[in-house]
Amino acid sequence: MSPATPAARGLRLPDPERIGELLARYDRPGPRYTSYPPAPAWTDAFGEAELRAALGRSTGREIALYVHVPFCASLCTYCACNREIHRDHSVAGPYLDELEREADALAAALGGDRACAQLALGGGTPTYLDERQLARLCEIIDGHFPPSPDSERSVEVDPRVTTRGQLEVLASHGFNRISLGVQDFSRAVQEAIRRVQSVEETGRLARDARDLGFESVNYDLIYGLPFQTVASFAATVDRVIEHEPDRIALYSYAHVTWVSKQQRGFERGDLPDAGRKIAIFTDALARLVGAGYRYLGLDHFALPGDELCRAFERGDLRRNFMGYTTGRDLDVVALGPSGISEVAGAYAQSARGVADWSDRIHVGGLATWRGWRLDEDDRRRRWLIHHLMCQGAIDPVAYQSTFDTALEETIPDLAERLAPFAADGLLVAEGSGWVLTPEGRVLVRPVAMVFDVYLAGNDGSARRFSRTV
Repeated sequence: MSPATPAARGLRLPDPERIGELLARYDRPGPRYTSYPPAPAWTDAFGEAELRAALGRSTGREIALYVHVPFCASLCTYCACNREIHRDHSVAGPYLDELEREADALAAALGGDRACAQLALGGGTPTYLDERQLARLCEIIDGHFPPSPDSERSVEVDPRVTTRGQLEVLASHGFNRISLGVQDFSRAVQEAIRRVQSVEETGRLARDARDLGFESVNYDLIYGLPFQTVASFAATVDRVIEHEPDRIALYSYAHVTWVSKQQRGFERGDLPDAGRKIAIFTDALARLVGAGYRYLGLDHFALPGDELCRAFERGDLRRNFMGYTTGRDLDVVALGPSGISEVAGAYAQSARGVADWSDRIHVGGLATWRGWRLDEDDRRRRWLIHHLMCQGAIDPVAYQSTFDTALEETIPDLAERLAPFAADGLLVAEGSGWVLTPEGRVLVRPVAMVFDVYLAGNDGSARRFSRTV
């Protein structure tokens, strides 16, 4: 018998004291598993030719498209995203020219009319582009990958720099989902991370989006930032709940100073330690669940009527580089610097820097920097990790049905590997498999690492991944 779906099992809140007792054992660097193998394992031996071969193997008629707008006008000191800071917005025009060349090459490599079922604009700051430039960006996208009926079209925005006029342009091109960067409403935290925005301007933009027909509003929050306390972040969560967003992403701050040097200023004792950080999270979790949000996994929450919540309840929630997503099994293709495609059993990432990305486009049309083609063992371990991350279960019955192979043949010592997690109360046996407890859902990343062969013997993991708590 397979483990029940998450909704069928019912969910209690995790015990923060028990999680605190386990921190010393489980707070270590590890992947977030938006891919398997994780991106640091990929190789630059996978280049443009390999991506073109993968695109040629793609057989689906619809795609999910990610477009990366890499520019910001100012630096938020917590941020480890791929972005370039330019107060002079003249860089936007040449970027769009290059993006159109890349779209030409990508559409040709995919072949035929490939409708876009899911579109996401991320960054950087997509609304770094003005209204005219946003309209041109949408025309480039739709001219190469026309939207399918009822397509999901989402955009990440910074409320400090986004206008109603920009939202009107996006709405006129079918955008129906929006994610607002909030992080924290505490003035002390905002000043530390150089991102000061008021509750009022955030709420006003959310109301504008709903007035213009955006069907889903998400707020991004981050816990573990400098000067945060349980009480201060609770005040932020309570204000967010008052705004009633459909989704909330509650991300763990990733302190990765080897990627983002500006984060080093936080190391003077301003950051909450692991114990306070997990207390901030568990208090926020309790407040959100108490307000009617469902905890979907790792860092995502949704109201019961949201499509993401329905996917969770059906048991077909999925995870990729855009986080948790609905159950459509689509090839993911990307445009823009650092964009990641996941197509036909392969991953491919474009060059991160705008100049390098542009140079590669002029040489070959596509800007592939590195990637990976999955072998059979990769596919099986990816399935196990994503099933754990999305369904909260290790399900031998579903595994055998998917791969026509017993799970024990792939991982003979599985029970031995899982025994420490069961002893610590992160996993419990159910049917022929195991399910995560509420504490296990908070500490799911260390459990998922059991299946990852690319971590074995790698002493450099501390410089490749953020900490799991």
